[in-house]
Order: sequence, then C-alpha cells, then structure tokens
Amino acid sequence: MSTIVARDLGVLFDPASVAIVGASNDETKYGNWIGVEAIKMAGRRTVHLVNRRGEEVLGCATLRSVRDAGEPVDLVVIAVPVSGFEDAVEDALAAGARAIVGVTAGFAEIGDEGRAMQERVVARVREAGAVLVGPNCLGVSDSTAGLTLASNALPAGRVALLSQSGNMALETAQLLSARGHGFSRFVSLGNQADIELADLIRACADHDGTDLIAVYCEDFGDGRAFVEASRAAAEAGKPVVVLTVGGSEASVRGARSHTGAMTSSAAVVQAACDAAGVVRVGSPRALADAAALLMSCSRTPVRTVGILADGGGHAGVGSDVATRAGLEVPEFGSATADSLRAVLPPSAAVSNPVDLAGAGEQDITSFAVVLDAMLGDDAVDAVLATGYFGGYGMYGGALAAAEVATAHEMVRIIRERGKPVVVHTMHPDSPAAEVLRSSGILVVGAVDDGADALAVVGSAAAGRDVPRLPSESAAPVTTADYWNDRRLLAAAGVRFPAAALVTGADDAVANADEIGYPVVVKAMGLLHKSDSGGVALGLADAAAVRAAVDRMDRDLQPPAYVVEAMADLKAGVELIVGVQRDPRFGPVLMVGLGGVFTEVLGDTAFALAPVDADTARGLLESLRCAALLRGVRGRPAVDVAAAARLIATVSEVAVAHPEISELEVNPVLATADGALALDVRVVL
Repeated sequence: MSTIVARDLGVLFDPASVAIVGASNDETKYGNWIGVEAIKMAGRRTVHLVNRRGEEVLGCATLRSVRDAGEPVDLVVIAVPVSGFEDAVEDALAAGARAIVGVTAGFAEIGDEGRAMQERVVARVREAGAVLVGPNCLGVSDSTAGLTLASNALPAGRVALLSQSGNMALETAQLLSARGHGFSRFVSLGNQADIELADLIRACADHDGTDLIAVYCEDFGDGRAFVEASRAAAEAGKPVVVLTVGGSEASVRGARSHTGAMTSSAAVVQAACDAAGVVRVGSPRALADAAALLMSCSRTPVRTVGILADGGGHAGVGSDVATRAGLEVPEFGSATADSLRAVLPPSAAVSNPVDLAGAGEQDITSFAVVLDAMLGDDAVDAVLATGYFGGYGMYGGALAAAEVATAHEMVRIIRERGKPVVVHTMHPDSPAAEVLRSSGILVVGAVDDGADALAVVGSAAAGRDVPRLPSESAAPVTTADYWNDRRLLAAAGVRFPAAALVTGADDAVANADEIGYPVVVKAMGLLHKSDSGGVALGLADAAAVRAAVDRMDRDLQPPAYVVEAMADLKAGVELIVGVQRDPRFGPVLMVGLGGVFTEVLGDTAFALAPVDADTARGLLESLRCAALLRGVRGRPAVDVAAAARLIATVSEVAVAHPEISELEVNPVLATADGALALDVRVVL
C-alpha cells in the first residue's frame, strides 16, 4: 500500500469541452438525464451530444462518434450498454479526452468477467494519460465552474459530496439542502476503478469553493491514502464527514453486489477515521446534521453541554439524551447561576439544565440573554437548546416579530461566542427557526438528533501521523513457531519470562531446575498449542515436567519444547495485543482484555499500526476495563506506561515485516512492575 501521488483532476471539474456518449430522447435512460443537464452548459463550454444513429436529441444535433467533433474534447461521459463501453472509451481517447466519466454499469460489481473488462479499461485510460471516474456512477458536477454532468441537478453551495451510491447521494443532498446547504462539487464514485476516494478528497481540499467534504463510501480503495488525504483536508480547515457500511454481514454482502466493493470491518474503518481526524456517522440524517454543525462553528472538542429549555420536560429529556450520547451536563458555578437567576422568574431552574419556566412567553428575548450567559461559562463546551422556540409567533403578530428578532440576536451571539449550538424545536418550519437555519445554525426536529450531532462532532479524534508502510522487510521472517516468534519480539525489547528451547524430558528437567519452579512446558510446531494439548501449566517439580513431556511425546510428537517460568496471573491484569493486515488499510492493531476473557467480553480497541506509546496508552484507557489498570478492590495499579511501550513495540515489529499477516501476543501480563509477554503467535 503506497501513499497517493496527487493527480491533476482540473479537467474533470472545469473542462473546455464535453461530450455525452449515449445521449438519448428516452426519458428512462441516463443518457437522457445527463444530456438534459449538459445542454444547460452550452453558453459556458462546448457541449457535444453523441448518438450512434446520429438522430436529433433534446432538440440538438448529434454526432455519431466523439471523433466526429473535429477538435479535442476534454471530458467524455459514457452512458451506453456495457457491450459498447470499451469501444466508446477508445473513441473518447482518440478524440483527445483527458477525463472519462463511466455511467455504464456491469463491471466488477457483477463478477470476474466484468472485473476483467474494468481492469482492461483502466489500463487503457492510464496508458493514454487520462483519468476515469466510475464506472457504474451518476456523473459529476461543479457549481463553481458551472459544470452540470450528473443525472440530477444539485443546489450550489460549499459542501463537496463524494458518494459511491447514487441514491445515497441524492438523499444526502436533500437532507443537506433542507439544512440550508448546497454543493460546490459532486462526484459519484461508482466502482472507483481508477480515480479513488482519496484522489477526490485531495482535489476538494485544494478547492477554494469547498469548506467541507461529505462522503458516502463502501470501499476505501487505498485506505492509507484515504487517511493521508483526509488528514490534509482537516489541516486545511475542511473537515471530512464519512458515512460507510460494514457494521453487519448483510451490509457487506450488499456492498459487494452494489459496486464490487471490498468492505472493511466497522472497527477497522473507525480506526482509520480516528487516524485521519474524520467525523464518522451512522446514517444519512446524521451525516447531514454533523456537516451542518461543522459548517456553523469551528471544530472543537465537546465534552460538556448546557441544556437550555423552556419547560421542565424538555429540560429533563434533553439532559438524559445528552448524557446517553456521551456528553456531560455539569452543574453551573455560582457566577453563571446568579446571572441567570437575575433575569429569570423565581420558578426557573438555573443550575443546568436551565428551564426558563414561562419566561419565553413573558419576554421572548430571554432566550438570547440566557444563551449568551450559558455560552460565556468556561465549563460549557456547547449548548443544546430544546423545546418550543419557534412556536411563540403563533400567539400574535407582535410576539412573532419579537421571536424572529430574538433568533437574529441568537445568531449574533453564537457567532461571537464561537461555541457549537444546536437548536431543537417543536416548530422546525417556523420563521424564527428559518432565521437560525439560513444563518447556518443546526436546527433539528428531534432532540436526540441534536445531542448525537454534538457528541459525534465533538468527540471525533484529532488525527495522528501514521508512518508509511515498508514494501519489504529488511530481515524477513521465514519460520513461525513460538520460539522464533518469541525471539523476534524479544530482540525488539519485549520482555518474556525466562525460558529455554529443549528436545527431550531430561533436557526439560535440567532447564526447569535452573529456571526455577513452577514452569510451563510448550510443544513446538503447533499453531494452536493450547487447543491440542501442547501446553502444560503450573508444573511444580521435575516429575511433573517429565510427565508432561512424555505425554506430549506420545500424543503430539513435537520437534522440540520450550520450558518457561510460570508467571503469577493474579499479580496483574491480562491483556491481548494483536496486529492483522486489512486488505484496504494495512496493519491494524487491536488491544483488549486478554486471557480467557478475550472472546467472552470483547473489550477491545483498534488503531492503524504502527502506534507510539502515547497512542497505545490512549487505547488502553479507552477500554471498558480500564479501571482494572488503575487498581480496584485493593489490587495495585499496573504500570500502564510499560504496557503501552510493549504495545507500541509489537505494532512496530508487525509493520516492519510485511510478510507477517497476523501477530498476536496473548496474554500480556501487566503488573505494577512492568509488562510481560506470556505467549505469542505469528502467521506468515
């Protein structure tokens, strides 16, 4: 997996001339839908409609081939049956096309034959020095360049939308439009046969007309390139919000049949998003909410939230949903509480949540005054307003005008304070709500949507540098067995108990006497030693060692044994550390509670490998069992720093050896005195 080299996509978004191959009068065909959009550009760039019969289409004359244009054509959209796609590509390249958009379906998503054709097309396009979007996509548009080559028109704005699903793009576009946002660029990714998500993120990050990049993706292509491009976008002040699939077996099956996608697990994708500083969401509505919130404020961590309500019920429910979303609702200090008490009736709650208790009806401006006071409290990272605001205007013209004026004042305060604010209202279509929405404030019709948006945006990782992966190992591992695996990690600095490699019972007893009892005997040459009876624990004397070796000689006939000092598992906490290679994202580190509880409790955390000790420590502290590491019920705290160093070392070893597909250390015994690896398994 290599780091991407930026490709020039300028001609894709701002071509001087375009052609639509497969232009049609049939309103059921993509060639018709894209043709309708394309002819809108006739006054800005040359537009050629290509129809193999040469008949008039949409009231315009057509060409039988792109070459008939008699001049170079920069960008060609191909919407013909798959049987004619390769010929259409050759025609486009012969006409000088530097970019091709493949709307046609029937490639990798249908099986091996389609994948082979797709690979032939990509090879031909790259040979010609051109780029290909798709195939199996809905087109491309750029509102800043007046490019309209997608099946559906999208409103102009400052959000770039990159989607592997056409329908998902259309739904996301509707949801974002309803929140007051339009689109700078739209690219339907399709099968990503040539141009991948990372290429497009990088192009949009460099685009002056784009402030945020919204993504729906099933297959991340070169996953490390996606991380690198997304980090660059975030550092340029253009956050990336991603909706993906992979959380269920069914979604993975669907993705494969949809775009031929190779889908990574949800845990791996989350690890990649954490490394990239990407905001990952779980639904189209959540994507729209997160994007709208990020467009309204600078991205800052959100841990604590103030709840502003105009009724006790909304105050209580708002507090509960915020807490369930992982946010804290702290009690205000005396200064904030006193300032609120001075402007609210005696019945109002001022400690957080704040309940206006009728102040809205008596003086609608209290919403703005209270919001300002809450945002001014240093203990509050954000505010979630919830309740009836927006509905007061129904009670009379004067109150309606005052409510709209208050909405404008709230907008001013939010911009001045610079903290995230989400407004939940029972009347999201009211004039006051529209003032907030049109000013970029996120307005939601369900309070839990507001809390979730604050939580997902505010808790997204800041991202981290992930070193490039080596293409080959300096000293390749050629044999994987416990003794060699142990030596590999020990040479890198991982601590193991004292041990010796032996070949028979006499040798085993002699070394056990020297190491000191109790000991463990492990049979070599077995992938799963414990499952096959190849491990004997807690051997207290020479007779027990001899008996264990004799039994294994008889039942398993291993080539050798390792005699190892027996660690006291009660002296610390057992952890598991593992690295596996994901086909898209490369080596992925997993840490969790180890030993016999690994599969039962599933308390694990993931990160793209390699990690440094600080990142490893963060993974440990994110575990549900983290309290065990700090010491509970009289047990001492473990040396977390030592455990983190061991984890970082294991990740570095796995990355340094591309020939290793799996590396697992289980258990790692973390104690007050350090961290000790008790078993290791390598798969080449």
